[in-house]
Formats: sequence, structure tokens, C-alpha cells
Amino acid sequence: MPVPASATELLDLAEKSTVLEPEALAEIRAHFLDLPLCSAQQCADRLVAEGVLTKFQAAKLLAGRWRGFVIAGKYKLIDRLGVGGMGAVYLCEHIHMGRRVALKVLPLAQAEDKASLARFYREARAVARLDHPNIVRAHDIDREDKLHFLVLEYVDGCNLHEFVRRNGPLEPGRAASFIRQASLGLQHAHEANLVHRDIKPGNLLLDRQGTVKLLDMGLAQFFGEENSQFVKEYETGFVIGTADFLSPEQTIQSQVDIRADIYSLGCTLYFLLAGKSPFQDGTTGQKMIWHQVRMPKSIRQFRTDVADGLVSVVERMMAKDMALRYQEPADVAQALAEFVPSAVAPPLASEMPQRITGSGRPSSKSPLLQTPQSPGSFPTASAADERKERSSALLSPRDESSL
Repeated sequence: MPVPASATELLDLAEKSTVLEPEALAEIRAHFLDLPLCSAQQCADRLVAEGVLTKFQAAKLLAGRWRGFVIAGKYKLIDRLGVGGMGAVYLCEHIHMGRRVALKVLPLAQAEDKASLARFYREARAVARLDHPNIVRAHDIDREDKLHFLVLEYVDGCNLHEFVRRNGPLEPGRAASFIRQASLGLQHAHEANLVHRDIKPGNLLLDRQGTVKLLDMGLAQFFGEENSQFVKEYETGFVIGTADFLSPEQTIQSQVDIRADIYSLGCTLYFLLAGKSPFQDGTTGQKMIWHQVRMPKSIRQFRTDVADGLVSVVERMMAKDMALRYQEPADVAQALAEFVPSAVAPPLASEMPQRITGSGRPSSKSPLLQTPQSPGSFPTASAADERKERSSALLSPRDESSL
């Protein structure tokens, strides 16, 4: 469809997309008094600044795209949260229930690949078996034509890799608390006979209350499945995991046990304390070798405020010999308990990313519904963003690519 030039054309597209509620559109058309004088860009800026649209939604409409805002007739597309090896993740709202969820969408090209599609449905089965406060819950798996997607609990916050990138290495008690929570979730997965195989800071989500949740069971192995048809057909001979946090045994085989996750969780704790992964400066090939044969620099080279006991916990979690590591995540949780303060404060608002708005309708006090002093007098999205960036250097631009 042609790119909209005027505000009226943009709202016509919004109406076709159903991204805005009918009552909201009628209200905007009736009270947006300088509407005929605004360009599509000015209109979009105002709607974003007022929290009616997200930047992601506005970018799609400004590009003339109105299809795809509603998925499977149930989920309204709000924003793009990220992209991983197994697909993109979108923030959506259930149209009838009003609940925000995260939709993990398998790319169409991968949906045509037997291995990718099989792994996607394995992830759904793996997550469906789990019910724990420190694991992201799965609500459903569905499809619309060739589009396959997993409906997950939406965690309002950020992953621990992003949290460290924003705020720097963590205070030891806080780092111990976060990894202890992750180990409790991992213990639950272990009791369900699951091995995650891709534990890393990017797969640990932190919400605004300070709860850590384990994400992405896409590489999960059902323990004891070494002889399954799936493993024989799609995993034999491949390295499964992420090089920076890979256990030594994963560099030579894909079938591993829970102690591989404990090693990766130790690498993650190292990252939280040091601000870098154990072998960050190497190539992928070097990292895989070094995980087998080299000890990383001591945390003491980066921090002097980490207790000797906590350093020892990290080193034991990262022991090259599996027999020398903690044998279950519950053992890790117990070892970390003494380093966790009695009260760990939730993250400050300044430490977390900006909340995602996009209600689909203006508030009753919105300047959009008031008489303007002059055309274009309302703050634009870019102006609002500049003010926020001046007040906090922690904000980062959000990816505005579309489905």
C-alpha cells in the first residue's frame, strides 16, 4: 500500500490495521483539531509521544504496512522484543483478555526446515512441563498458515546481559541472588529430566521486582534421549550452546547432563561479577579450546570486594572436571545462600529499560484531545526521547524491524 503522506491517511491505515480501538480512532478524528494540517510523520510522532502507538507500530504504518497487526485473530502486535537463533520475539496483547504475552515466532524459512521446526515444537513440549517462578512459563503454541509461534509469559524487564551492559558489574550480593534464583529454576528443570544447554546472561530475564526467570528452552535435551531419532538425525556431530558460556564437554558432544548447565551458570556468575565472560577476547574456536584447557583470569583481577568464599563457588561451578563441580543446581543454590543479603532491593527504574507503552487509545488528559496552541505544538516522539536520554544514559534504541 502507498506510504501515507498526511495524518488522515495514516489514521486510515491504522483503522485498516485495527491497531487502534475504534472508539479511540473516532475520538482522535473528532478532537485532533489540527489533524488536516499535520503530516503522517507528525501524527505518528504525537501518537507515540502520547503512548497511543509504539515506535514499532508507527514505523510499520509509516511504511504503508497495515497487515499483520493481529496474529491468529487473538494477539495484537505491540513491539519487537528481540531476535535469537530460533526466531524473533514480539510483545503482544491478547485481544479479549487484555493480557500481555511474548510471542516467539519461528521464521518462515526455518518453518520449512525439518530440524528447526522439530526443535521449535520440542521447545514447546519442554517449557510446557515446567511450572516454577524462576522459569518463563509457556501459555500455548499455535500457528497461522505457515506462521508457527509459541506464546510465553511476558517478563517486563531485561536480560542480565543487557542489565550488566547498562549498569556495569554487579554488587556481589546482588549477583549471588540472581544466580541463586536461576539455580532454583534450573533445579526444577533438572527434576523434569531437562538439560538446558544454553545457559547464559542473555537467557536470564530480570523483572522490575527483582525476580530472575530462565528463558529459552530451545536447545533443551530430555536427559536419557541420547538414542532418540531426533538426536540421531539432527544433533549428532554438532556443538550445541554458546561459545562464551560453553562447558568443556559441550565442545566435543551434544549429549550432556545437568553439570554442563552448572558450568555455564558459573560462567554467567563470572560475567555478572567481572563484567565480561571468562574468555571474552578469544575467537569462537579459541574459546572452545580454552574452556577445555585454560583457567580464566581470577575475578580478583577485576574485583577486590568479592568474598573469597564466593570466588571459590564460581571456581567450583566452572571446574573442568564434571566430578569436581556441584552435582545439582540445588547444591549451587545452597552454596550461594550465605552470600545473598537478607533483603535485596528490586532494580531502580533508572537501571531498567523504558516501559513499553502503546495502549491503542489516548488517555482522557492527552493533548491530542485538547485544543492546540498552534499546529505541531505537541511534543514529538523524538523530542520526548531526547529529554529521556538526557535524564538517563541507560536507554538504548529499540529495534523497529517488522514481522
